[in-house]
Amino acid sequence: MTLKARIKSLRTFPILRDMKAADVMRLAKTVDEEIYPAGHMLLDIESVADKVYLIEQGKVRVGRKTTYGEETTLIMLGHGDVVGELAALDGRFRSARVTCVEETSVFSISKASFEKLLKRDRAVSLNLLRELASRIRNANDNIVKSLEKQRTLIENRVEKLNRLIEASRIINSTLDLDKLLGLILDAAAKSIEADRGTLYLVDPIKQELWSKVLQGNNMVEIRLPMGKGIAGYVAQTGEIINIPDAYKDSRFNPDIDKRTGYRTRNVLCMPIKNKDGKIIGVFQLFNKKNGAFAKEDEQFIDAFSAHASIAIENARMAQEMVQSERLSAVGRMASVIIHDIKNPMGTLRVYAQVMKKKSGNEEAGKLADEMIRQVDRFVNMTQEILDFTRGVSASNFAEVDFSEVMESVLAFIENDLTKNNVQLVKKVQFKGRIMLDQDKMVRVFYNIASNARDAMPNGGSLTVSTMQENGLVRIDFTDSGSGMPEEVKKRIFEPFMTYGKKHGTGLGMSIVKKVIDDHKGRIEIDSEMGKGTTIKIFLPIALG
Repeated sequence: MTLKARIKSLRTFPILRDMKAADVMRLAKTVDEEIYPAGHMLLDIESVADKVYLIEQGKVRVGRKTTYGEETTLIMLGHGDVVGELAALDGRFRSARVTCVEETSVFSISKASFEKLLKRDRAVSLNLLRELASRIRNANDNIVKSLEKQRTLIENRVEKLNRLIEASRIINSTLDLDKLLGLILDAAAKSIEADRGTLYLVDPIKQELWSKVLQGNNMVEIRLPMGKGIAGYVAQTGEIINIPDAYKDSRFNPDIDKRTGYRTRNVLCMPIKNKDGKIIGVFQLFNKKNGAFAKEDEQFIDAFSAHASIAIENARMAQEMVQSERLSAVGRMASVIIHDIKNPMGTLRVYAQVMKKKSGNEEAGKLADEMIRQVDRFVNMTQEILDFTRGVSASNFAEVDFSEVMESVLAFIENDLTKNNVQLVKKVQFKGRIMLDQDKMVRVFYNIASNARDAMPNGGSLTVSTMQENGLVRIDFTDSGSGMPEEVKKRIFEPFMTYGKKHGTGLGMSIVKKVIDDHKGRIEIDSEMGKGTTIKIFLPIALG
């Protein structure tokens, strides 16, 4: 840069305003012009104050490290600013680090020359004081703004912590799993201001997600395979999916909105992990009250999930402990009963067979056959209870003609139903062969039919239909009985759950579900008070 150009540039610096022309020329001859690339450290903390810099072009960052190791920006300086003046004035080491943000050209003045300039030119000293006063004011404003920002952040964190504590308190108020799931979902939705949502739990055996949702006045269990849909994908991968605009994202399926009339704006889907990092469920939340779900919403649900997973596992453990103790007691009782009745029952069975052979009477023969069936039924039922309480689940699968099995079991069921004024309607459509433990499945069908009979004390009808549906055999038992309330329907598969009858162990439907689970099938119940009940069983055509 020529001397003339240097003089012209120096005249643009506020600190040199009103400086005499001769003094500007003298200064232009003594300063050094230096150019530094972006990232260059112009001044370092604790370094010796040997120079003062006038920034001719470019931009520098003045910063200082905190005790936490983070560097805080004190001020950004550019063309016309002076830097490094404080240490030159007080003779101490540098108190901040100055780094070039972009390529920067400066005029450097030695400490001695800078001191002489201030002593010789009162206008420069006053300009420097004005510059320092302006920076102090700016620094004060920045500090106040920073403190206000920090306070807001702290208040937000405290508020989030309070919400997390309150949500945790609520979900730890019950060990009833169904009630707990509702509390967890409600707490999650309220805490991040979501309009609604669904809480899915992972069924590791069937590799499915399941949840209970309200349809009209009834709670209905829904299931979907792992990996299917947004929730299935999150359950499988553990990823967080935050969709700010649902209808612009290909992962969102709008069909449910079309069926329900609900309009989904945004979606937040996150995994629920236990203390070992295993995914046990999924949160799927919809429609943030104001705007889209933010990073802080993800952080809250992530923290809340840890508490939710503990509450869920505690509820499961409590249920298992209670059921285990009760099953143990029933098992001990069943063991004693089997031990005490095997011999007399065996004797009765033999006597019935002898009576049938010697009587020569058709009616007596039928009575003997009924005695044998009832003895076998009683012994098998007691053994089945004992196996269930001991957790025995050995199965004897074989390929069978399903229509023949159904015809045989329906003929047996029909005798019992007819005596109780219940008409059996058969609609057997499926004719294929499937893998079954025939003895166990026959007892399942008989158990369901017996429950239907008990629900129709004044008579009625039981319709049994079979069909093929989506690669499965579907068997429906539809009765015209009294139906069951929602609370009973929700707990029907729990051990010791009975409704509407004084006899029985309360293990029948638990055993039914266990047998169907062993067949890798599923069971569903539709029931309405006063309108009867339909029990649907789905079995795979071929077990893998």
